Amino acid sequence: MANRKAKAQEEREKPNKSSVRHTRAIQRDRSKRLLAAPPAEQVEQRLEELILPATSMQQGYYRELGLRVRTLSLAVMVAIVVTLIWRQIGAGSTEIARLLRAGDLLWVVACQVSQQAVSERLREFPSELFLRILLTILPVLQVRWQQRQRPLPPEIAWALTQYEQVVAVDGSTLDTLLRRVGLLRGVLPAPLAGKMMAVLDLASRLPRTIWFDANPDAHDQRFWAQILRFVQAGTLLLFDLGYTNFKAYVQLTLAGVTFVTRAKSNLSYRVERYLLRTARVVDALVWVGKGDERQLLRMVDVLYRGKWYRYLTNEHDSQRLPCQYVVALYWQRWRIEDAYAIVKRLLGLAYLWTGSQNGIQLQLWATWLLYGVLVDLTDAVAEALNQPFGSISMEMVYRGLSFFALAVRRGEATDPVVYLAANAKWLGIVKRKRKRVRLGLGLLLNLTNPSEP
Repeated sequence: MANRKAKAQEEREKPNKSSVRHTRAIQRDRSKRLLAAPPAEQVEQRLEELILPATSMQQGYYRELGLRVRTLSLAVMVAIVVTLIWRQIGAGSTEIARLLRAGDLLWVVACQVSQQAVSERLREFPSELFLRILLTILPVLQVRWQQRQRPLPPEIAWALTQYEQVVAVDGSTLDTLLRRVGLLRGVLPAPLAGKMMAVLDLASRLPRTIWFDANPDAHDQRFWAQILRFVQAGTLLLFDLGYTNFKAYVQLTLAGVTFVTRAKSNLSYRVERYLLRTARVVDALVWVGKGDERQLLRMVDVLYRGKWYRYLTNEHDSQRLPCQYVVALYWQRWRIEDAYAIVKRLLGLAYLWTGSQNGIQLQLWATWLLYGVLVDLTDAVAEALNQPFGSISMEMVYRGLSFFALAVRRGEATDPVVYLAANAKWLGIVKRKRKRVRLGLGLLLNLTNPSEP
């Protein structure tokens, strides 16, 4: 009995697990992983042709900040951070100094710097330069996407005939800070690094913009001012329950922005009139809010597998935005969750190198930059296979590059897109079709057919 009580007490005193999954496993893996083999020259050229011109465009701003020309210049710093993320090398100033001396960092020629110089530069180098490079590259990648031909999800293809763009917004909390050195050593529980918020283009899968807040507990509502400044008339904006804000809804409508979101189960409303009313679908105009926030919105309820799903939109015209597209488009909002999974799990943003806010942002912006490059490569493979982007695994495209590098050394390949498309089956690049039945657009069309109540 005494042993059981002691064990129970010990269990109660254990610190709670991190709210962000896989943190410890990822950190352990990254800290002990051996150096990855350098990628094929063709892959490095692809990175260089996208990143280096955008980096050169920031040289004027670099000088405006009063930063002098030195060995660890802007181009060298970008090469360092991008190489560490792309090759998944656990960051360490000593290891970086070795890679610099060996000339093994993308476009950087061999040079000799001290470990202390590298550490100081990573801590103090202005992270806004990395952000400016990212925001310069994203429109270039968007143009490249527009020049390609590949199937789009039917609801997205339809929406682009009605709206200028279809975007989703959502936030994600960054993982725990590194506590090996400095003021964070021994701090329990380990503090989280902050929160990022992205606006993702659901057609191209590229981010339109990303914001960062150093407060990990920042509520999604905190970003409404930035969202409202960013979105433009003609946009279809998708967001989840965490953004419920009647005042913001009014502002979106006044700005000419259409939105689709989920409605809270306890939403207080009054029905103005019904547009469609069957046993499985209810489409109605309803009044919500009070005072200056009172407004007429459209509420769509759909019964699926015994459960009602409720959505809100400020588009009153059911001809312009039929209820089946309200539901199908909202389900596409989950693509932003896929994007967060790629940047955190695959590209390593779940493992933060440093405890400094500046270092965190260097890694954050560079990771999203490489996410954009990976999206661009995956989209090129999708075009070569004439497959929708969603049918291609970004993870297996990324992992397939190591096999491409081996094929290059054997003289069997020269182009990564051609190689990945030709070997898509055994590399697992085309996703397997799931047996689970999902609420697709075809089923929604049947559900919302008034002749089948």
